[in-house]
Amino acid sequence: MRRICGGRHRRRATVGFVNAEASSDPDHQPDRHADHQPDRHADHQPDQHADHQRDHLAEWYVDHLLADADRIVAAIAEGDLTAPIAACPGWDVRRLVEHLGVIHRWAQHCALHAAPPTDTDPFEPGDRDLGEWFREGATAIAETLRGLDPDAPTWHPFTVARVGRVWPRRQAHETAVHRWDVQAALGRPDPIDAELASDGIDEYFEIAVPRLIKREGLTVPTSSFHVHCTDVDGEWLVWNDAGDYRMKRQHEKGDAALRGPAEAILLRLWGRTSSRADELSPVGDESAMAAWLAFAGM
Repeated sequence: MRRICGGRHRRRATVGFVNAEASSDPDHQPDRHADHQPDRHADHQPDQHADHQRDHLAEWYVDHLLADADRIVAAIAEGDLTAPIAACPGWDVRRLVEHLGVIHRWAQHCALHAAPPTDTDPFEPGDRDLGEWFREGATAIAETLRGLDPDAPTWHPFTVARVGRVWPRRQAHETAVHRWDVQAALGRPDPIDAELASDGIDEYFEIAVPRLIKREGLTVPTSSFHVHCTDVDGEWLVWNDAGDYRMKRQHEKGDAALRGPAEAILLRLWGRTSSRADELSPVGDESAMAAWLAFAGM
């Protein structure tokens, strides 16, 4: 059974918070006809979702996905596939690339059929050349995502509306951070585009945190946390409102704040340390910041 790597749980990825075996986990099989509004522990103003993505059409996300897929293929062509992945304890480059290739195929199935697959074994690479197999999956999902109606019904395990626009964004960010993981394991990683990283921070607060709260049964920190990108647009405030998780996109003082380049913030939120980590400026209540950043280890 394939679960996802790293973090506090030995085989769960800190970025791939989609489970590649959705069909085998009841938590990933909610009623397709159920009310898809966020639950009371994940009230994060979903009405802003479409507006925030207005300027980021599927093509923009798909272009980033394919560019990062190309970087992965180039890296593994000459790199050591047994090199360890720092963010995923116990995983090496081969296992992470296999994981990401399966996720691409899993997500493509969900996008095409509005339901999770019943079996992920056919998605595995077997004895195929890893680079060819991975590129095939990336190319296939890119084609699917380009033709996906952003407002059409789909299936996914997150707390936002089940519409097609979620998938190009999710897979672009999944691929970007895992591309960074692969390159970091094999040498010096290329930077993550600042605009993409800022959007990734937004997705983290909108989709990942509510998902982690629900899936792991986490308690929302009692404090507030402000995040501010210094190289591109992007500011967020997250807080606890009588036990409910809240998020808004604006400049507002929090109990703790983290300022810095979008890439460095995104990687820190996902439990990675970039070469620009020294440009991050944490201020405010240290325990408040620690509580919010602890989500990165889930």
